[in-house]
Formats: sequence, C-alpha cells, structure tokens
Amino acid sequence: MDATFLAKIKSDFPDIRFVSGKRFSFRPPKTVVVEPDGEPLLLLHEIGHALIEKYDFKTEVGRLKIEVMAWEKARELASSYKVAIDEDLIETELDTYRDWLHQKSRCPKCGLTRFQTPDGTFYCPKCDVN
Repeated sequence: MDATFLAKIKSDFPDIRFVSGKRFSFRPPKTVVVEPDGEPLLLLHEIGHALIEKYDFKTEVGRLKIEVMAWEKARELASSYKVAIDEDLIETELDTYRDWLHQKSRCPKCGLTRFQTPDGTFYCPKCDVN
C-alpha cells in the first residue's frame, strides 16, 4: 500500500486508531488493523466498519448485514480516494460470510437448514420439534 495513501487516510480519520498487522480487521469501537501491503479497498472496508458504528449483532444474518453496510461505505469512500471498486473482490469477501452462515445453519444431526431466533439460537425444524 502506498505510504502517501495511508498517510492521507490517517490524516482524514483522526478519530480512528490505525495499527499495523498481518490481516485487515476492525476492532470496535475505533481501531483498524492495516495490512501494510494489502489492497486499499479492504482498508476502506474496515474504515467503513468504524464509520457506521454498528458492531453488535445477535444473529448471523445481522452480522452479514453489517458486512454489507461496511462495503457500501467503502464504495462511497473509494471515489474520494481514487480507489478502484473491485466488485469481484467484494463478492468474494461477502461469500466468506455467506458460506460460513450456510455451514453454521446446517443441523449437525440431520443436515437440514436450521433457523435462528432473534436471540441467536439455532433450531432445526426436524430435530428440535417437541
């Protein structure tokens, strides 16, 4: 990642703490881990998390919704910083959450798709029926 770009980002977002790390990530409420040689769009996504200030979720669908919101914010920021929007990258990143959600929602006993209640508990329509 270009040092000038990163310096501009740090200057533009003084309320966000930027730390170097092996992989981009967001640590609530205002810390972004920066992969020094990483893709700038991924950095904008993590900044998106800090800006939308939504990191509490009870359901896995809620987690996915927050990820989508952070990508929407990254798209908005991209034009200001002349960062190309790679829709394939965005979809690949979102697919990791979608795939994880699909795997987590599968019943370990019978393999059917379970549903999740608002409190975050998964139930199988076959195995958890009284």
